[in-house]
Amino acid sequence: MSSTPTASRTAATLLAGALLLPLSACSVTANGISCSTSSCTVTLSGDGAEADLFGTTLTFVGAQDGRASLSVGDTRVSCGEGESVVAGPLELECSSVTGDSVELRASLG
Repeated sequence: MSSTPTASRTAATLLAGALLLPLSACSVTANGISCSTSSCTVTLSGDGAEADLFGTTLTFVGAQDGRASLSVGDTRVSCGEGESVVAGPLELECSSVTGDSVELRASLG
């Protein structure tokens, strides 16, 4: 019976680690980010704003004529509001593009 507390502590530790796992999939040096297990919603503001999403660096290069330019690893893509693009392992769906920011949803493709 002395193993029951140890087993309970081990199970609690594993559960806590599993709950934190989705949060470790994304990090950001931008205004906002919200992640689930397989997707993140992020707002990148200002040229050069970056987010690390699922091990891939996403950089906001700028916006012009309603289109956001983004660098995903070594690939450069652009998207307008409501458009989706695939870049490397990520599928990006741009939901809002302004002169100096982009809000998008990134998921593993």
